[in-house]
Amino acid sequence: MREKINLCFIGCGKFCQNFVPLFKLHPDVESVQLCDLLPERAAATAQQFQVPVVESFEKALADRKINAVAIFTQRHLHGPMVIAALKAGKHVYSAVPCASKIEEIQEIEALVRQTRLTYSMGETGYYRSATVFCRQKMKAGAMGDFVYGEAQYNHDQRHFDFTRSGANWRQVAGIPPMYYPTHSTSMILGALPGVYAQKVAAFGYTEKYLTDIFGAGQNLWNNPFINTAMLAQLSNGGVARISENRRVAFGGPNTYISQFYGSEASYEYSIAHHYFIHWAADDPKKLIMEEVSRDLFPASVSSVLNEPDTPQKICTGLGYSESSPIQPTWRLPKEFSGQRNGHNGTHHFLVDDFCQAVATGKLSPTNIWAAARFNLPGLVAHESAMRGGELMSVPDLGEPPADWPVLDLD
Repeated sequence: MREKINLCFIGCGKFCQNFVPLFKLHPDVESVQLCDLLPERAAATAQQFQVPVVESFEKALADRKINAVAIFTQRHLHGPMVIAALKAGKHVYSAVPCASKIEEIQEIEALVRQTRLTYSMGETGYYRSATVFCRQKMKAGAMGDFVYGEAQYNHDQRHFDFTRSGANWRQVAGIPPMYYPTHSTSMILGALPGVYAQKVAAFGYTEKYLTDIFGAGQNLWNNPFINTAMLAQLSNGGVARISENRRVAFGGPNTYISQFYGSEASYEYSIAHHYFIHWAADDPKKLIMEEVSRDLFPASVSSVLNEPDTPQKICTGLGYSESSPIQPTWRLPKEFSGQRNGHNGTHHFLVDDFCQAVATGKLSPTNIWAAARFNLPGLVAHESAMRGGELMSVPDLGEPPADWPVLDLD
């Protein structure tokens, strides 16, 4: 019998509002509630979506009817709140990142292993079209062995509304970029199930302008870096370059794979074009540059692909809320049809993953073992950058228990 979900949202900021309607509509969800530190924000969100308010996070954890929480709080609060929720016996959906400390991720893994509760991290990169494309090609054996890949998350901070974090917003605005690495790490590792980073070396760019946010004594982490890039040695022998940039003149898409190279075929992307490069079937010395943009872009982009201003339109958000043909929309609940989406059509998949995992007792694809592999390289990379690029080993939490299968939803 499928377990029904009675969910409470923890945090009612702008991002949460993308997900309340989806959870309300999912056939495995029985009820949705919400809470927030700001009573007026909780009341406004509750009125907007016609859901009840719970007084506090603590009250939600104590409520025996609530069996799941969705955590949409500030990034550095996720780890402690996930731990508290698991200890209270709740299934957990968490916005990214998983946590900001290695020890917190290790504790979450131990709790999930012990309790068999669902933990699912809402990482959009896992379902972005480039990741799905490369994952499918690797699974089919079309790309041979993974050799090298590059992914990045470019999100310039000059456009952030820092003051949403309250009077002390500068202390949290200066979070190390590599404490939020999963948008980019998930795009490489999400295409390579079972592969993880073994060693990393990283370098940071020291901010020259926002020195009241970045620098010793300016934030909770004494972090001087607004951009950080790392090289990672992967467990399959390949190498990945991951960049997390918060001071950069770049628009959309802000998260993407630029190169994903295999021994037999490769993928490349450049704003308005996706390419699959492979050897010709009739000539082992000839490479074919095959454009696959129409499979990886939504219809709104594909329909104007050859127009000169299309790169500008993509840069300013064209296609952001739509899915692409390569994405497995066939598996989504019919109730999601026509509903608000985001991050290149990924929100629907993340909600469905969590709900199906709870309902079936299987693991979400972005379970704690996958989430740890997306998060831990970044935490170690920041320490490497602080040490001037020292090569450092990355801990790995291994695979899920053998008797706990992962949902196969691609």
